[in-house]
Amino acid sequence: MRSKITGGETADAKGVGPVMAKELPDPAHFLAGKGCDADKIREKLEERRIAAVIPMRRNRREWRAVDRGFHRWRNLVERCFSKLKQWRRVATRHDKTALGFLGFIDVASVRIWLRFLST
Repeated sequence: MRSKITGGETADAKGVGPVMAKELPDPAHFLAGKGCDADKIREKLEERRIAAVIPMRRNRREWRAVDRGFHRWRNLVERCFSKLKQWRRVATRHDKTALGFLGFIDVASVRIWLRFLST
């Protein structure tokens, strides 16, 4: 999983570029919500041979099939964010620096993971 901090008012589609930087190996699939349904994003993913699992917006003229089996995995990511937001420090972003915020997200993620392993 890759993460990058953007402004709170930034749209999902604008955050795809920094997350999909080329310094890391390409993933096999790109799971995203309808907010990332843009032609430019799909073209870049096709160039890098990454399967786009992005549902179509309602106002789309061209419809493309979405692999529903892979799209179900996105639910796990959404539940992970929900569990992270249960930590008040993450939900309200009390940290002054991005590095401190990402560090606490790492700590919270490890605690959630350890709790998952113990059950």
